[in-house]
Amino acid sequence: MLIILAFIILFHLASAILLFVATIHNAWWVVSPPGREVIYSDLWYTCNSTCYIVENSHSTEAVYLQAVQATIILATILCCVSFFVFMLQLFSIQQGERFIFTAAIQLLASLCVMISASIYTAESKNFHADSLKDGSYGSSYIVAWVSFPMTLISGFMYLVLRKRK
Repeated sequence: MLIILAFIILFHLASAILLFVATIHNAWWVVSPPGREVIYSDLWYTCNSTCYIVENSHSTEAVYLQAVQATIILATILCCVSFFVFMLQLFSIQQGERFIFTAAIQLLASLCVMISASIYTAESKNFHADSLKDGSYGSSYIVAWVSFPMTLISGFMYLVLRKRK
């Protein structure tokens, strides 16, 4: 039982780390123009040797970008909250009960990641200036998609898990 518990905790921490990396790292969109420096763009800034705020990110036209920003941050927060709720439930629920509340929070985090990455996929050409439209998806975008099934699986593991002695 202790090995399973350790595996679940490590799996949950790995998905939280992936969410932090996807949120913080600046490589959601990568543009490598010929003969120029590579340009990385995340949800807030576009960077090469210096960083600039993503154009129109604070206007009403960038509602999709703001939705991506909000849902990826919410997913990260929910993943961390569900870990703390799991630790609290681990010591407070009765033997034989399930970790339903933890599972619900983790499944909500998974839903937020999916919404965030899906909106970014559908609207990525509209987020960037014309000079950046010829880019491709970067590593943070891929990490966000990898964290989706990890948080989903983690949520289902909490649904199935029962507290034992």
